[in-house]
Amino acid sequence: MSTTRRALILVDVQQQYFSGPLEIQYPAHQESLPRITQAIDAATAAGLPIAVIQHSEGEGAPVFAPGTAGYELHPEVEGRRTGSWKAVVKQHGSVYAGTDVAAWLREHDVGTVTLVGYMTNNCILASAAEAEFLGFTTEVLSDATGAINLSNHAGSADAKTVHTTLMALLNSNWAAVASTQAWAGAVQAGQPLEKSDLGSSAVAGAAVHAAR
Repeated sequence: MSTTRRALILVDVQQQYFSGPLEIQYPAHQESLPRITQAIDAATAAGLPIAVIQHSEGEGAPVFAPGTAGYELHPEVEGRRTGSWKAVVKQHGSVYAGTDVAAWLREHDVGTVTLVGYMTNNCILASAAEAEFLGFTTEVLSDATGAINLSNHAGSADAKTVHTTLMALLNSNWAAVASTQAWAGAVQAGQPLEKSDLGSSAVAGAAVHAAR
């Protein structure tokens, strides 16, 4: 695989995330959706392979049920869709689990996968983590993804905390994190994105904590 050959993966940009309990809160979908479409347009202009993923919980499920409005792609994505896009239905968090996405990427000589879509705290995180095992380099666009508020018996966190924390976590090991604008520039230049690593992130984190 070519390490610099990219593919854009559109993760679950489905109507389920635009209203109700799963509505994306940070960055608000009114902000992240235009960045997703910007990434699609940049990828199309550069001739990058594009895969569109839809999550399914099965017929009759309360969410992500095929045949329901919530299952459908957002019109801004559907309207850009072409016959050349790879279409995948998944049942797990990771885009790779139980799908042929990894095989499709290898067929296209892709070494770097760019993730946009929803949610940061579920499918983006799971996909970036599994990619390490599969041998793909991952990029995550921080303003073209989004999280929800979370609360359970283990604790609570607002969507901004969830998203920004996971961006720092991903960039420390599993992905290069950047804005859509920075990524589009890197695509045009044919260059990889810069990323951090766990060691330097730990040193910088210790210094920030000590300075407080």
